[in-house]
Amino acid sequence: MPELQQSIKRQRTYLIYLLAIFVLGWGFTSAQDIFAGLFLGTALSLYNHWIIGRRIDRFSKAVEDGRKIPSLGTILRMGSAALAAMIAIQNPDQFHLVATVIGLMTAYAVIMIDFGIQHFIKRTNGKEVK
Repeated sequence: MPELQQSIKRQRTYLIYLLAIFVLGWGFTSAQDIFAGLFLGTALSLYNHWIIGRRIDRFSKAVEDGRKIPSLGTILRMGSAALAAMIAIQNPDQFHLVATVIGLMTAYAVIMIDFGIQHFIKRTNGKEVK
């Protein structure tokens, strides 16, 4: 389980770096609506990542203790995605809708890229169990 918590923490760090890049893009380019959409979507994607990380921790503790397994917060995560879309639709001059949707998917892209990198590192170091 500590390895999973390390992965989640590392992925959150990557998402925070992406948010910083989007802020710089918003501040220094003429595509402010695109970077604002990316920031909005990625911020809520980070929130969703945080929710699922907490829920996975609760889930594993409930399984270890033999208790009833709690929900993983699907409705809450869907609601935050709907909120991002509503904000982008209500303010099309400030937020690009497609960029917002892409931003909502960034946590999943970060998870897949991080998994691939960690898998490659373990395989090259000879630590992978076959």
